[in-house]
Amino acid sequence: MIKKRTRNHDSSTWVFLSPYIILFTLFIVVPFLAAIVLSFTYFNAIEFPSFIGFSNYIGLLTQDEVFMQYVLPNTLTFALIVGPGGYILSFILAWTLAQISKGPRTVLALIIYSPSMTAGIAMSVVWTIIFSGDETGYLNSLLITFGMIFEPIQFLQSPEYLMTIMIVVTLWGSMGVGFLAMLSGVLNIDSEIYEAGYIDGIRNRFQEIIYITIPSMRPQMLFGAVMAVVGTFQAGAIGVALSGSNPTPQYAGQLMVNHLEDYGFIRYEMGYAAAVSVILLLVVYLFSKVAWKLFGDKEEA
Repeated sequence: MIKKRTRNHDSSTWVFLSPYIILFTLFIVVPFLAAIVLSFTYFNAIEFPSFIGFSNYIGLLTQDEVFMQYVLPNTLTFALIVGPGGYILSFILAWTLAQISKGPRTVLALIIYSPSMTAGIAMSVVWTIIFSGDETGYLNSLLITFGMIFEPIQFLQSPEYLMTIMIVVTLWGSMGVGFLAMLSGVLNIDSEIYEAGYIDGIRNRFQEIIYITIPSMRPQMLFGAVMAVVGTFQAGAIGVALSGSNPTPQYAGQLMVNHLEDYGFIRYEMGYAAAVSVILLLVVYLFSKVAWKLFGDKEEA
C-alpha cells in the first residue's frame, strides 16, 4: 500500500514538472547544445554547416585582434565595475530601505526597481537625449550655460566617454530582482538575533551588518550575485543602442555580446558567433562559481 502511494506521488510529481522540463529542454538545453556543435563548424546561415574543428576558437584567440585588444578587455572592465558595483549598491539600498517605515519603503523600492523593468533600448532613449552631441542635449546645454565648454561634446561617439556612460546607465537600471531579494532577506531577519548579537559584544551597525545581516541572508546574497553576473554580461546591447552602431565607435564600447551579434547577425558567420557565445558562457560560469564560493553552502561549493 505504501509503495503504491509512493508510485502515485512520484507520478504526480513528474506530471507537474513535465511542462517546465519540456520548455527548459527546448529553449535552454537544445540551443546550448546546438551552439556548442555549431562552434566547431563553418556556417553562413545559407549553406549546410561544414565541420572545421577548433578553427573558430583558434582564430578567435590568436587572430581576432579586435576581440583580444578591445572586446575582451572592455568586457572584463565593464563586468568588474558594473557587477560588483551594482551588487554592492543593491545591498546598500536594500539595507537602507529596511531601516525606514513600511509606507515610504514601498514607494522608494518601486522607484528604485522601476528602471530595471524598462527595456534597455527604451531606457537608452532617455539617456541619448541627456548625452546628445548637440546643444539640445541636456548635459551639453547645461555645460554651455555655465561656461564650462564652448561647443558640444560628442559624448556617445567619443571613445573617451562611451564606456563610462555605458557603466552609469547600466548601474542605474541594475536594481532588479536581485535588489528585491536582498530587501526581502534583510526584512526577514529575526530582530532577536540582533539583540543577542549586541549582548555578545557587537558595538555598532557595521559589525551588525558583517556578523549578522550578511550571514543571515546568504541565499538572497547568492541569488543577487548570480543575477548580477548574468545581468552584467547581458547588458552589452546598451553600448550599441547609445552609440547607434555596431561595432561601437573605435570599439570603445564593444563587448562580447556585441561581437557575437556583429558576426552572427551582421556578417552571418554563425559558426564563429557560436564560438564567441561558448566563450561568453564559460566566462559567465567562472564568475558564477566565484559567487558560489563567496555566498553558497560551503559543503556544496
